[in-house]
Amino acid sequence: MTRYNAPFEIHVHGDVPLREDVAYGQIQDALKPLWQYAGARSLAAAAESSYEDEPGIRFDAEAHVLQMCWTVPGDEDFRQVIEEACMGLNDIASAGAPLEVSFYDTEFDEEDETSEEEARDDFMMCFVGPTPAAIMQVQRDLLVQDVVHIMERHFDAAELGDVVGSIDKLFSQRFDALVNSMQLGRPPRGHGGGSSGHGGGRKPRHLH
Repeated sequence: MTRYNAPFEIHVHGDVPLREDVAYGQIQDALKPLWQYAGARSLAAAAESSYEDEPGIRFDAEAHVLQMCWTVPGDEDFRQVIEEACMGLNDIASAGAPLEVSFYDTEFDEEDETSEEEARDDFMMCFVGPTPAAIMQVQRDLLVQDVVHIMERHFDAAELGDVVGSIDKLFSQRFDALVNSMQLGRPPRGHGGGSSGHGGGRKPRHLH
């Protein structure tokens, strides 16, 4: 159904590498929760974003990559929908990948200086991949990038080896627990299912 008075504009952003044998029909099935949420009867009908400057949902058949830069009106219930879509993408992904999901408060007016209300904007990260090892690898890489970026304001990159090593140790401990319970292959070091986080402040939409 169409959500005319939805409290949020929800933006999904990320590139997911897919297996070479994956066909368009499999992508449509995997993303069924998203295009049904948008009120469409097929992926093609929902692939365009609410904003013309965003590519929407595209499949690069030559590179075997699903590209998503797509905005849809919605509510908090979208969190469950994106989790279901990630489960579908796990079945066709060839490697781990992060997806950024941003919630923009449509009722918040930045121009209203008299209002004391704060925007209900929110942000979460989702991770997809063919195995828990691939997903954890992406999580690890993203965390290292964020931590190093922050700490390089105060320290040289060469001084941060111990910090990165500590992050690797934490992920190794977490993965050892998975290995013991599920008999999984260990992810390679130096590179990081689903995880979410919340961020304050208004985050600008991706522009293309």
